Amino acid sequence: MSDFYQTGVVPTLHRLGERQTAIFSKEFIETPESRKIALVLPALASEFQGEAIHTIIRELESVDFLHEIVVTLGGANKSEFRSAKEYFSNLPYPVKVVWSTGSRIEKIINLLSKNDLQIGPDGKGRSVWLAYGYIIAKAEAEAIALHDCDIVTYNKELLARLCFPIANASMGYEFCKGYYSRITDRLHGRVTRLFITPIIRALIKIMGHHPLLEYLDSFRYPLAGEFSMTIDLARNNRIPGHWGLEIGTLAEVYRNCVASRICQVDLADNYEHKHQALSADDPSKGLLKMCIDITKTIFYTLSTEGVVLTEGVLRTLPATYLRTAQDTVKRYEDDAEINGLTFDRHEEVTAVEAFTKGIQIAAKEYKENILGAPEIPSWNRVVSALPDILDMIEEAVEEDNMA
Repeated sequence: MSDFYQTGVVPTLHRLGERQTAIFSKEFIETPESRKIALVLPALASEFQGEAIHTIIRELESVDFLHEIVVTLGGANKSEFRSAKEYFSNLPYPVKVVWSTGSRIEKIINLLSKNDLQIGPDGKGRSVWLAYGYIIAKAEAEAIALHDCDIVTYNKELLARLCFPIANASMGYEFCKGYYSRITDRLHGRVTRLFITPIIRALIKIMGHHPLLEYLDSFRYPLAGEFSMTIDLARNNRIPGHWGLEIGTLAEVYRNCVASRICQVDLADNYEHKHQALSADDPSKGLLKMCIDITKTIFYTLSTEGVVLTEGVLRTLPATYLRTAQDTVKRYEDDAEINGLTFDRHEEVTAVEAFTKGIQIAAKEYKENILGAPEIPSWNRVVSALPDILDMIEEAVEEDNMA
């Protein structure tokens, strides 16, 4: 059972005991103010070889509160696209698969590029953006929920809890972020535990309290890939096209919403998905790459808030982070001890050292390009430049799914 402690500036909706999903479904259906929810599933063709996505599909078969599902399939050939459509064909509501590397979508991407609207490489950011565009084009759903397709412990209650604060319009929220514990016989979630929280708190130590840093520090699991939002917010948000997607989304929400319209919700007692390798010696992949991208996203976001990241701040941050993270390792070691969990201190410290190196790399790259890589533009911006683009997206997706 969860605690009921409220932390920071973002309202926290706890998981206080068990609540049957059927009760959630009844409230979705009977509440007049309920928004129609479209579920977005960014998926890779390779994920259909694992068990997690099949568990997700089985759970979705008995969900009755969704309006539609949009699956964006990346890294897929024509045969894999057809297989993905078949996998989702038995669900009790409309499902469309967006083939992000198909020829019809590629033509649209080329048109965007010719008009100086860059949407980045094929990846999660582009997949999410394309799904938003299709949903906006259809103009039926009033809200969007999103989660990954590698959740091993997935169940329909997780989805109901993610959707409920946004579907229930009377609650007044425009954005909801999921959080959860990640525990097996040991603690997981290294990037959140050992990097995100320590670097944010290190920045607060150096620069003092800032509303953005206080906001980011309010989230219990800022890197969670599960969130829901109103369709209007989806139209307005820009999207990072790299590992900074989750932090970048939080930054966009910070710009476009007041804190009282943002919440976080406890989704599950435990959560498990695939683990990324640390790749401590290769900054182009793994958790080290994630650390670098996230750090730069934090730097760029602070800059847009008028924070001057001086040479002194960038030099001091790695050392301040290192000390803060080392103290954090001790806390988690004690937490594991009292709960009888396995704890590899060497592994934890190795991760902290890799993340320290990542911060130094990110600082160097930030100084070389203080504007950073352009984010995927908001759909409002794109529609302003190309008024027919939403019709083109809808037509391309519909034709792909009929073929």
